[in-house]
Amino acid sequence: MANPLYDNLISKNSNKNTCFLEQSGKAAVSFCQFSESTNQVANLLVKYGLQPGDRVAVQAAKTIEIIILYAATIQAGGVFLSLNTDYKKDEVAYFLKDAKPRIFVCDPYKVEDLKKVASQVDSKILTADAHGKGSLLSEANLMSKIFNTVDRKPDDLAALLYTSGTTGRSKGAMLTQNNLLSNAKTLKKLWQVTKSDILIHALPIFHTHGLFVALNTAMLAGAKVNFIPKFDIDEIIERLHASTLLMGVPTFYTRLLADYRLTEELTKNMRLFISGSAPLLSETHEEFTKRTGHHILERYGMTETNMITSNPYHGERRPGTVGKPLADVQMKITDPETGTEMAEGEIGMIEVRGPNVFKGYWNMPDKTALEFRKTGYFITGDLGKLSSDGYLSIVGREKDLIISGGYNVYPKEVEDILNELNQIDEAAVFGIQDNDLGERVVAALVLENDKNFNRRKIEVFANEKLARYKQPKEYFVLDSLPRNSMGKVQKNELRKRFSS
Repeated sequence: MANPLYDNLISKNSNKNTCFLEQSGKAAVSFCQFSESTNQVANLLVKYGLQPGDRVAVQAAKTIEIIILYAATIQAGGVFLSLNTDYKKDEVAYFLKDAKPRIFVCDPYKVEDLKKVASQVDSKILTADAHGKGSLLSEANLMSKIFNTVDRKPDDLAALLYTSGTTGRSKGAMLTQNNLLSNAKTLKKLWQVTKSDILIHALPIFHTHGLFVALNTAMLAGAKVNFIPKFDIDEIIERLHASTLLMGVPTFYTRLLADYRLTEELTKNMRLFISGSAPLLSETHEEFTKRTGHHILERYGMTETNMITSNPYHGERRPGTVGKPLADVQMKITDPETGTEMAEGEIGMIEVRGPNVFKGYWNMPDKTALEFRKTGYFITGDLGKLSSDGYLSIVGREKDLIISGGYNVYPKEVEDILNELNQIDEAAVFGIQDNDLGERVVAALVLENDKNFNRRKIEVFANEKLARYKQPKEYFVLDSLPRNSMGKVQKNELRKRFSS
């Protein structure tokens, strides 16, 4: 037996003296050094009582040391749980009580607030600050650089990631060794990631995008990673001329487009720009191509499934779509009520089956059973439609579906129309309670710079393009739309704000 994830991602690169991780203000870390540090942290975790299957939770700043902790957790047979750094005391307490991690790593200044709840679940605390300093590093440096990797089976858990919990209780998605490894192998092959690549990594690492999609594919390929703590336009611009790969959210690309330094000359060494975690506007895709000559590759996935679809590396990267199902993934569009497969071009529920699909929700067997068909397909909760040649377009979340006067209104369809207007920079369409219609279609708008709000012009345009029941009944002008850390618009916040 072996440890599939560790063996493929880290062990096979352990003798390389080439650079793996580079972060401004820190010494570059080679694959060999990374492996030795991982061994030391794995020894420390075992010293603190970690047994195979135990959880290691972390809420700390994005540093190289936390990536070492991730690798060490896998090597020692643990289950890695990374928490959003924006979570407050009570939120973190919920996750600790639910996951009951053997070890919890946090910033030193949070220890006082969280030590009581950590002790209640018998969780040992280690610390790591924004510079990587703390008891995690200081104690690990005293440990042996030799560690015997713990055997794990492909179906054993490797990670536990909680969904955002915008409605009800947050759910912990149980991800296995094979879930993560199979997806990394598929993406590496599809996107042709090699040891010659240099990845700009500016994503958070408490999310599947930054932690698994970006890092696992880079480690699997033996690529170099330029590690940036957060999106910094100046540092990204500086790195672009000597890098080959950028994985980002749509906000990355809109901010780059707003900078005069983004040119075809600047990006001539780049091989691939990838976008995910939130919808990329067609206008952003097209404007980026005009400015740089590069076609952004948009893909689609979620916490429970890793990546599901991708636009092709070779072939048309179609704006407004998230491409076709990955090679080892089965996907279909179904009627949300009956599960019957829909005809081509019809909107329905996206269901998916494959080695990428998670094992279930932590401590929630009933919820897990509800989310899976008897055929093994996972019901994503996302609505979409397929083109005649197999490209998937996401229409929205089922929970965001607006039923107004008995008619179904898909927010993205309305948003796409509103975004065609020059005076509108961005639109978010949602439903609020209405005594007559059940739900009333409304829109929150962010306007282009120096453009006055002309409601009449918008209403005339919407009337030309949309059936009356789809047209927003109200428009709210905002400076910006509320988003989560991955750039997704938080429509639940908009509904709360404007329901009255």
